[in-house]
Amino acid sequence: MLTFAMPWQSELLFSGEKPLAAGETPRSIALGDRIVPYVLRRARRRTIGLSIDHRGLRVGAPSRSSLREVESLILRHGEWVVQKLDEWRSRRRPDLLRIVEGVQLPMLGGQLCIRLALGANRGVWSAQEVPTLTLCLRTPDDAGRVLEKLLRERARELFVERLAHYAALLGVALPCLSLSAARTRWGSCSSKTGIRLNWRLIHFPLTVIDYVVAHELAHLREMNHSPRFWSVVEHLYPDYRAARDELKLLATRCPHW
Repeated sequence: MLTFAMPWQSELLFSGEKPLAAGETPRSIALGDRIVPYVLRRARRRTIGLSIDHRGLRVGAPSRSSLREVESLILRHGEWVVQKLDEWRSRRRPDLLRIVEGVQLPMLGGQLCIRLALGANRGVWSAQEVPTLTLCLRTPDDAGRVLEKLLRERARELFVERLAHYAALLGVALPCLSLSAARTRWGSCSSKTGIRLNWRLIHFPLTVIDYVVAHELAHLREMNHSPRFWSVVEHLYPDYRAARDELKLLATRCPHW
């Protein structure tokens, strides 16, 4: 999963949260370049457990466990913690976009103007100062479905092209590609089924798409997020850090309808 973190950003707990219960202590820990608050709860239990919800990170630990043991576990699972915290932050859906005459969508770093016309549920692309997609619709109710179908087709063509480019750089065979519409995941990789990319990446600049493609292809070498993995990503896409930060920002603005 691809997620985001601003430098030295702290996680904010939801306002109106209940006061801490007896045995709970507020603490914080540095995970990479961000400070993450957490609540430590001592209890009669045998293992240390981590949980994440709308309140943030919560850690349950046996009374005998030292703080060093607790924070060592958090650090070992740091990537998972950051990922889940960001998922909770992004769960609020953006306002749904109405597909009407003249509405504009972000696409490949620019804007795509949508026109509506009567027709047999197909699309007509035209290159103008602002690229235009005319949706020829049987009924206005079909607009969202037809638009998604056309953008998926365009996304697949582009993703295959970019996968072929970076697979050649990595020296691997072109993997199978499937499209997803996951809420919080932009890409995934499996040694058995190939690579899945979120079709909504088509809304973002090519630099961001290339980063996601390089990221997922790198998993064919390293099925983890170890330093060796990031070394492979950097080999494929040297400016991956800037693209990763841009993705995190754009993800909050991705249109839905």
